[in-house]
Amino acid sequence: MSPAKIESRKFVAVDPDKCTGCGICEYACATEKEESLGNPICSRIRVVRMKPLFNFALACRACEDAPCVKSCPEKALVQSDVTGLIMVKDKQCKGCDWCVQACPHGGIMIHSDTGKAVVCDLCGGEPKCVEFCPEEALELVSSDEEADKKFTGALEKLPAETERLAAIVKNKEWNTLLADAEQRAMKVTDKLEALRKKANSKKRK
Repeated sequence: MSPAKIESRKFVAVDPDKCTGCGICEYACATEKEESLGNPICSRIRVVRMKPLFNFALACRACEDAPCVKSCPEKALVQSDVTGLIMVKDKQCKGCDWCVQACPHGGIMIHSDTGKAVVCDLCGGEPKCVEFCPEEALELVSSDEEADKKFTGALEKLPAETERLAAIVKNKEWNTLLADAEQRAMKVTDKLEALRKKANSKKRK
């Protein structure tokens, strides 16, 4: 596919400077997409935890001229000319894993139950991972430059942040850390409660 064919590319990008690795995005995705509600292993977005200072999430970037599509020997992956989103033809997918290996962004995976490839479809334009992220670390962007800029910025801050945290621990300023942890915990609690309500509503349907 020629890059010029993608008219309105959008994908979920993460700001590692905000991401805490809480995994709420995985639960939100699984709750939206799966019958087995809230099972993060079935999520279309993956959290990578490089503790304690650098965490981030990976999802499909709707690449221009997507390598996963070209690599599939069964022609089971199709890319939209308009959005760039990848669609999986379940009947043709054999779960060979070639698409996973071809993806440069870790944005496609094999479903643990079905053995078929699964990939982010942006939830029809309103991705639940973005909606439920307690730190607002996820957003929709339209270019690799936008996404990569966030990574670069977060990496540049790592040395100073490491020094800051080391000083806090050395001086035993636990109140500073505990206050921050409590604030984050409250955000996570609120999002988990919202997800619980969503899951219960889905069950009733």
